[in-house]
Amino acid sequence: MKQSFRPSPNSFKNTFCVFHEVPLDAIDGLEVQYASKAGSSYYYTKEGMYRLSNHWGRLANSKWRLEPMQETSLSKQKLGFALWTSFYPDNAEDKLYYLEANFDTKTVQYQHKNNPSYDQKAVLRTSFETAKRIKQVRNLFELTSWAKYFEYDDLDNLRMKIINGLIYTNKSLEEIKSEQR
Repeated sequence: MKQSFRPSPNSFKNTFCVFHEVPLDAIDGLEVQYASKAGSSYYYTKEGMYRLSNHWGRLANSKWRLEPMQETSLSKQKLGFALWTSFYPDNAEDKLYYLEANFDTKTVQYQHKNNPSYDQKAVLRTSFETAKRIKQVRNLFELTSWAKYFEYDDLDNLRMKIINGLIYTNKSLEEIKSEQR
């Protein structure tokens, strides 16, 4: 009889993890090892966890994000996979998070300091401070009304300077903007 791998139920409390979307057929032959009251199904392997769910983000006491596949699926149910080594500790007090901006897609994400791709340059912040900066960066990406107070030749270049200031310094948004005037 094949013994199934099952982690401790408390293994995922207060964790941050980025799952990567995979095709639904990745779980063919696997049995659901846990089904949540909210309708998510969990499949455990020795390498990591598959999670089939229609909701991602803040989950009870954890922050789990799904990075979508290149070709988006129309299904509301998404299957994500994460290696066991991709689960990092989370709490509200420690400076655990940094921001990454994608200027091509005009998006911003937060990442954990234990992420192997962290270059030690972006400033680490608490969850609350990170959420505040994310909102500021998104406003800079989505709105243009703030730019009427500046003289500039290239809005995208101005936007990049201000956003990089938010990511790589502890200066306030107002301080960063005043340096660009």
